[in-house]
Amino acid sequence: MGSPERRGAAGPAPRSPQEQSTAVAAARSLTRRALGSMDRGRAPGQRPSLSQQPGQRSSSVGSPVQKALRALTVPLETLQVLKGHMMQDMRKGLSRQMHAQATMQMLPTFICSMPDGTEKGDLLVVELCQSYVRTLCVTLFGDGNQRPQVMYKIFDLPLNIMQGKGEALFSFIAKCLRQFLAGFSSPQRRFPLGFVFPFSCKQTRLDKAELISWSKGFRCTGVEGKDVVQLLQSAINKEELYVDVVALMNDTVGTMMTSSKDDKACEVAIIVDTGTNSCFMAEAQLIEMVEETSGRMCVNTEWGCFGDDTTLSGIVTIYDQHVDKESSNPGKKRFEKLVGSLYLGEIVRHVLSALAAEKAIFTGSDARILRNKDVLKTHQVLEIINHEDGMAKTRSTLETLGLRPSERDCCRVQQVCRVVVSRSAALCAAGLAAILTHMCQSRELEQLSVNIGVDGELYRDYTRFGEILQSVTGLLAPECTITLLPSVDGTGRGAAIVAALALRLVEQRREVERLLSPLRLSHSDLQRVQALMRQEMDLGLGKETNARSSVRMLPTYVRATPDGTERGEFLALDLGGTNFRVLVVRVAEDSIRMASEIYVIPTSIIQGTGVALFNHIIECIMDFQLKQDLMEQILPLGFTFSFPCQQLGLDKAVLLNWTKGFSASGCVGQDVVQLLRDAAQRKEHFALNVVAVVNDTVGTMMSCGYDDPKCEIGLIVGTGTNACYMEEMRNVGTVEGNDGRMCINMEWGAFGDNGCLDHIFTTFDRMVDEKTINPGKQRFEKLISGMYLGEIVRYILLAMVEKQVLFHGKPCPKLQTKDIFQTKFLSTIEIDGLALRKVLAILRDLDLHASFEDSVLVREVCQTVSLRAAQLCAAGMAAVVEKMRENRGLDQLVVTVGVDGTLYKMHPHFSQNLQQTLRVLAPKCTVTFLQSEDSSGKGAALVAAVACRKAGP
Repeated sequence: MGSPERRGAAGPAPRSPQEQSTAVAAARSLTRRALGSMDRGRAPGQRPSLSQQPGQRSSSVGSPVQKALRALTVPLETLQVLKGHMMQDMRKGLSRQMHAQATMQMLPTFICSMPDGTEKGDLLVVELCQSYVRTLCVTLFGDGNQRPQVMYKIFDLPLNIMQGKGEALFSFIAKCLRQFLAGFSSPQRRFPLGFVFPFSCKQTRLDKAELISWSKGFRCTGVEGKDVVQLLQSAINKEELYVDVVALMNDTVGTMMTSSKDDKACEVAIIVDTGTNSCFMAEAQLIEMVEETSGRMCVNTEWGCFGDDTTLSGIVTIYDQHVDKESSNPGKKRFEKLVGSLYLGEIVRHVLSALAAEKAIFTGSDARILRNKDVLKTHQVLEIINHEDGMAKTRSTLETLGLRPSERDCCRVQQVCRVVVSRSAALCAAGLAAILTHMCQSRELEQLSVNIGVDGELYRDYTRFGEILQSVTGLLAPECTITLLPSVDGTGRGAAIVAALALRLVEQRREVERLLSPLRLSHSDLQRVQALMRQEMDLGLGKETNARSSVRMLPTYVRATPDGTERGEFLALDLGGTNFRVLVVRVAEDSIRMASEIYVIPTSIIQGTGVALFNHIIECIMDFQLKQDLMEQILPLGFTFSFPCQQLGLDKAVLLNWTKGFSASGCVGQDVVQLLRDAAQRKEHFALNVVAVVNDTVGTMMSCGYDDPKCEIGLIVGTGTNACYMEEMRNVGTVEGNDGRMCINMEWGAFGDNGCLDHIFTTFDRMVDEKTINPGKQRFEKLISGMYLGEIVRYILLAMVEKQVLFHGKPCPKLQTKDIFQTKFLSTIEIDGLALRKVLAILRDLDLHASFEDSVLVREVCQTVSLRAAQLCAAGMAAVVEKMRENRGLDQLVVTVGVDGTLYKMHPHFSQNLQQTLRVLAPKCTVTFLQSEDSSGKGAALVAAVACRKAGP
C-alpha cells in the first residue's frame, strides 16, 4: 500500500561561466514568459516597491483584462525587495528580543540531526489531515530508507470532531489507532509513534509542543496553549495501547526528511498545498529562543503568516482582499492566501467575476454564479492550464458553471489562471531565495549547494510550477545551486524517519553519556581532589613524610619577589620543551628590555645523552652571545630548567626525573647547573656565571611579581603543568629556618602517582598513560596538560567509532595514529561561533569522513575533556590558596596568580572555566590571574637580579 514513488529531474550540475551565463539568460526568458512584462503601463525608470497601495498596479492604462493581469504579475525587482523583507523578518523571528515583532515565527523543531540511512525498525505514524486521519506502520530496514514497507489506513474525520472539544479529537485519533493496530499487531507489542500535526506549535522538545493556533478549518476547544503530544499520549493510554509518542512534526519537516539525493541530505523543504510552509536547517547559535548553541536545528518558518503586518500591501490586489475578507481568518496568513491551493481558485473566481462585471468576458452569459464562494476549485484551475487540450478543458469547466464562453473568453480565463498560479510560484521562489541566502551568509559560504524537498498539490499537479520555482530562485539567489527533489510520502515516511531518528539519537546519546560520564566531575568530586591535594602538600612539606607524597613540594631557595630596585644586564636560558631560548634582559628603572633567539633541540638529542644535550645548549648560548656582541662580558645568568629537581641551593638543583618527552641519559640524579658548567668547560666557554636555577613556574611568578606585588603564586598550563607559591618557612620541614617565606615548587604534575587519584582516572586516561615514555608517572599532568588532551580525545573518538555513534561506525585508520589529534585542535574546535564547516575541515584534513552531526559530537568530546582539565587545575589551585589563607590567619585572602602556558592562553574557555570553578571551591579567596609575558626568560633574569641585589655590591 502507500503512495507510489515520484521521480524528479536532477538539479543543475556545476557549470562553466559561459554555460552559466546562457543558463541565466534562459532563466530570465522563462521568468519573463511566466510572470509577464511590466514594461507596459509603467513610466521609464519606475521601480516597483512593496509600499504600493493595494490595486495600484491595476490602474494602468489598458483593457480590464490587461489591468487584471498586470495587477497579478510581480516583477523580478519586486521579488528581490520581497526577498529582503523576508530575510529581515526571519532574523527577527530567530531573535529573542525581536521575536514578538516577526510575522514569520521561525519555530524550533528540536530536530538537530539528519537521517543517515541506518534507521530501522517498525514505527507507527498518525497524520492529522484536513478531512481525515491517516494511520501508518512503516518498517525501515537500515538500507538508506530506500525501500520502506508501508501499511496504512484512512479514517474520515467528521466535522463535529474537527470543531468540537479537543478531548474528543484526540480520543477519536486514539480509537483510529486501536482499530488500525487490531489488524496486524499483537496486543502487548510496544511501538514508537511519530505524530504529524500540521499546525503552528511552540516546541520545547521533539516530543513536547504547545498548539499556538488552529487553521485549515479546525476549531477544537481546550487545545490551544496545551501540549498536543501529551493530549495524544493520554488518549492512547486510555485506550490501553502500548504506544509511545516520541516525536511531533509538521508535514514540511517530513518532506525534508524523505528527500535526499546521492547520499546528500536535504536541508530545506517547502510545501505548496492547501497551505504553504517551509523549513530549513539553521545554525543553532542563531536560534536565540532555545538554549542549544552547537550544531544546527531544523526551523519551521511558518512563512504562511508573512505579511500579516501589511508588508505585502504592494503585492496584494483587490481580488486578494476579497478572498481574505471571505476567509475564516481575515488579516491572517496573508502570504499563504497568495500562494496556497486553498485560495488560488477563489482568487481566479474573483478576477473572473470582476471582469464579467466590467463586460470584459462572458458578455452573452449570466455570470452571477461567479459570486458564489468555492464554485471554482484550484484543481480545476490547474486542469485548465495543465491539460493537453486546455481550451476544451476550459470550456467544459465554464459550461459546468452554466456559462457560455466564447473562444476569446476561454483564452482570457487561461491567462488569468496562469498568472495566478505563476505568481504563487514566484512568491514561493522569493521566500526560498531568502532562506538560501540566509543559510549561505550564516555559514559564511561564497557558494551554497543544497537539496530542497518539495511537496504539495501545486508542485505535483502543475509541471511548470517547479520550473518557475527553480528559475526565479536562481535569479534571486545566484550564489546558490539548488536541486528540487519531490518528496515521497513526506508526512508518512517522513514522520517514521523522524521517530526512528529520535530513537537512534536517544540510543546514541545514551552511549555517548556512558562514555563521557566518567570525565564529568561533580562538585563533590572536585572537593575530594582539592582535599587530596592539600593532604599531599602537607606530606610533601614534612621532613619525615616527604617521601610518601606524590607532590614533591621542592624548596627553590627563592626568598623574595622583585621590589623594583633591580638594575643591570642579565642572561637567561629557558629549557622546558623542544624549543630552547637564550635571552639578554636589561632591567632599568622604568622598563625591562629583552632580546632573544629560539633554538630547536632535535629529538635525537632530547632522547640521546646528557653530554650531547648540554653541549648543544652551550653552543646555542655561544651563538647568541656572538650575535649580541656579548662574548667579552660575564653576565649573571638565570637558568629556567622546567623539570622536577631537588634544589639544594639557588644555583644547585638535582634532576629527579625527566618529563615532557625528554630522556637524555646521565642526567637524573645530577646537578643540572654543574652539567651546564661542565659543558662550558668542554666547549672552552668561560664567560658563564650561573647564579640561579629556577623552573618555568617560579619564573612566571617572578615575572608577574615585577608588575604586581600581590603575585605570590605561579601556574603553568601548557605542554606540561605545575604550580609554585610562597610558603611560610615554619612549615617547610625540608629546609632549616623558620623566618620569612620561601617559594615552593610543587611539581604537582606528579600528583596521584601514589594512587590517590585512581578513582577519577578513566579507561581513556589509562590508555594514554600506558603509551607514554613514563607510564604511571606525572598522572595529574596527563589529565590536564596540552601534551595529552588531544590523545585523550583521540581514544574517546575511537571508542565512539567502535560503538557506532561516530563516523557511521566506519573504520578510521588515521585515527589509530598516536598524536594525530593535536591539542591545538581542541582550542580551534571549541571557539565560540566557529562555523561547524570549519570543524568539518579539521576532521577531513585528518582523513576523517565526518558528517555535520559528527562534528557536533567531536566538539562535545573536546569540551568535556578540556572542561575536566580546567576543573582539576582549579581544584589544585583551590588547595594552594586555601592553605595560604590559613597559614596567614586571614578571613579573606587577596592574591594574584602569575600564569603562563599555551593551553591557558590559547584555549577559548580554559581560563574562564578554571577561574569559575576556583571561585566555587575557594569562596574565601579573591584570586586574580595575571598572564605572564615571556615568564620563563624574564623570570629567570629577575631571579638572578634579585639574587644579585640580595648579595650586594
